[in-house]
Amino acid sequence: MHGGLSPDLTNLDQIRSITRPTDVPDSGLLCDLLWSDPGRDMEGWGMNDRGVSFTYGPDRVSDFLMKNDMDLVCRAHQIVEDGYEFFADRQLVTIFSAPNYCGEFDNAGAMMSVDESLMCSFQILKPADKRSRFI
Repeated sequence: MHGGLSPDLTNLDQIRSITRPTDVPDSGLLCDLLWSDPGRDMEGWGMNDRGVSFTYGPDRVSDFLMKNDMDLVCRAHQIVEDGYEFFADRQLVTIFSAPNYCGEFDNAGAMMSVDESLMCSFQILKPADKRSRFI
């Protein structure tokens, strides 16, 4: 997922049935899959500071995984300092692959690999030293 979960998501067939290509609506399932964010100190669903979609707590992640017989949600959409960051007792991981995002941040990037035994490993793309770009 790009963003994350949605209060409108009741089964994975809903994702499969999304017509593509399509415009992204201002609310609803597709909007949430793109723009929702995990919220650290909360339960359930909350308002998103970005002004679109929702935030969701660890309880929503656990419920989604149990209901869909899954182990991990993998998402992007948020800059994380080390390139990847776990949430909800390692039930969700945010992977952000663009180091030094837009030349404005000192974040690392990361890529995740999953092996045959479903073990996840990460390759870190270190941020460039900003001073060295101008020498």
